[in-house]
Amino acid sequence: MTSERRLEISFTILLGIVLLGTLGFVVIEKWPLEDALYMTVITLSTVGFREVYPLDTAGKLFTDGLIVIGVGGMFYTLVGIVQYVVEGEFQGAVRRRRMKSRIEKLHDHVIVCGYGRVGSAVAATLKRNGVPVVVVDSNHESILRCANEDLPFVEGEASQDEVLRAAGIERAKGLVSAVDSDASNIYVTLSARGLRPDLFIVARANMNGSENKLMRAGADRVLSPYSLGGRRMASLVTRPLVIDFLDTVMHGENVEWLLEQVCISEHSPLAGQTIEEARAKHGSGATILAVRKREGFLVTNPSSDSLLQVGDVLIAIGTPAQLRVLEGLS
Repeated sequence: MTSERRLEISFTILLGIVLLGTLGFVVIEKWPLEDALYMTVITLSTVGFREVYPLDTAGKLFTDGLIVIGVGGMFYTLVGIVQYVVEGEFQGAVRRRRMKSRIEKLHDHVIVCGYGRVGSAVAATLKRNGVPVVVVDSNHESILRCANEDLPFVEGEASQDEVLRAAGIERAKGLVSAVDSDASNIYVTLSARGLRPDLFIVARANMNGSENKLMRAGADRVLSPYSLGGRRMASLVTRPLVIDFLDTVMHGENVEWLLEQVCISEHSPLAGQTIEEARAKHGSGATILAVRKREGFLVTNPSSDSLLQVGDVLIAIGTPAQLRVLEGLS
């Protein structure tokens, strides 16, 4: 039993003794409620004040029993308080409240479930790119690492709805399930999809055959670190400069050119215009490399007369300033 749980039980017992004593004096001695409560409190606290009214035999016997039970209850409560403070539960509760308040202020963040080798790399990359992150993990050592790295976290099983709600899933823009077990990733994906049907979910697959199960569970994208690493190594052997360029524009720091995706909203001035018209009226200077149409298919190297619609996602390359202008037009 945790000291926090013990403290809850001890206060419940103490409250029950107070109610029992008050009710006893009301029934046995026919005292007013406020006097009965006062007599109970001074009896349990052993301050030595005189009785409110003289006690008859039944009242004295009841008071004797109340003293014995009450002193035991007070001692149990005192031990619970000492244990709670000594074990650091009070400080832990304060930290949890501060963490809860910190997470409640986040919007459009990404929830990273599992803070192992893969999850920590995902969180570090997101943090470096300025994306707010909340880590969910049941491993206490992983949670301590999050605290040392100043990352918001929720300690618990990511497959539990209440844990995902504590991580702010209602306000999140994405979730990465990077737990070591494929079964756990499936449960996490099912829970997240049930709570947020519109949430973008990326899941980790460790074994062949798990990809289809994760997709059926609701993941938008499924990645295997092993197969992904193999494809990357093969690409580095055959096309090293291409990979270096993509790494630079995707993950490089202080670079001149970046890749970004921008979704056209219903209030965007680009909606209903061709790429040429958008360039002439609202030219940001960024180059549109591809457009994922709202119907789901991808148009690479779109022509200048391609029509932009609400829900289309533009994949563009440009300087950080140019991309900020384009994002402002979305």
